[in-house]
Amino acid sequence: MRIVTFRSTREASGGPRGLGALVGAAGDGSGGRVLPLGALPELDVVPGIGQALAATDLAALLGADPDLATTRAAVARVGDAAAGSGGGRDRHGVTSSFLVDRASVRLLAPLARPGKIVCVGLNYRDHVEEQHIDTPSRPTLFAKFANAIVGDGDPVIRHDATHALDLEAELGVVIGRRAHRVPVDGALRHVAGYVTANDVSARDLQGQKAALAPGERGDGQWLRAKGSDTFLPLGPALVTADEIPDAGHLAVCSWRTPASGGASAEPIPMQNGNTADMLWSVPELIAFISAVITLEPGDLIVTGTPAGVGIFRDPPIFLVPGDVASVEVEGLGRLDNPVVAADGSVPPGSPAEALLRRNQPHAT
Repeated sequence: MRIVTFRSTREASGGPRGLGALVGAAGDGSGGRVLPLGALPELDVVPGIGQALAATDLAALLGADPDLATTRAAVARVGDAAAGSGGGRDRHGVTSSFLVDRASVRLLAPLARPGKIVCVGLNYRDHVEEQHIDTPSRPTLFAKFANAIVGDGDPVIRHDATHALDLEAELGVVIGRRAHRVPVDGALRHVAGYVTANDVSARDLQGQKAALAPGERGDGQWLRAKGSDTFLPLGPALVTADEIPDAGHLAVCSWRTPASGGASAEPIPMQNGNTADMLWSVPELIAFISAVITLEPGDLIVTGTPAGVGIFRDPPIFLVPGDVASVEVEGLGRLDNPVVAADGSVPPGSPAEALLRRNQPHAT
């Protein structure tokens, strides 16, 4: 099941947000229609679920329905009535008329306000090798906050404190059950699902030498470099764990569509990795983190990035206003985000401008 947060584009100001399930989507998450979860009356009577749906709060939904089993069963029971194009009706009175055409909605970040965002650095062998550093003996952890989260198609802001913006394609793990000192062999029982993530990074603020101009210094830590507003594109959907039987063998890729190529520019491949190259697997990361940091439903772990990021190329490649940054994890979906200047501007005719225009709500 693919859980999404969506908003109608049929109103000039954008309609209200809602939680839904993608019905009839392709294996990569494209296509399909949205079934608003609020249209399933059986969910409204389950303690906590109705309130979570009313608040459009996926973290709260996970708290009330930890492995989404109740939600998944309700969506499945709609069956052919929801998946078909006719007027079928399930036993709860839900018909295909409740389905929303995907072209009439924007998919927002599925998880808007996780309680914790725990990120992992240096977790891919090839990424360690491209830096010519020693393999770490344990996971390197850092944090982001909810201010960094944006959805597919939302702008990534290259603010005035950086001139060296980079992208990092990553697998995101969403916690479904409270995890406190869990063993490796039981860790996956605490996973609700997975998302595609882009750990946007200001390499000059991070202190990477290749990103610094003469006389410049980094911050000495990563808070601004990693946690600035819009620095965590997330989505396009939460894919439940039952659809990803092995998160340890997923392709992880990224592309940069350069502003200099104009609206017809082609994406340039950047990263082409696989989670099989991770130094610490998803269960190992959950066990390591939960040993000292209790993970709650709706918390997010961002698991690291493979080789190919811009900072370690010769010469380095950084994102500039007008570019489009794209990341994809196999089976989860792709994120395309326009890069804009601090004032929101982009060069006329750039790929970012074209993407922003496509994503503008329109009146009916």
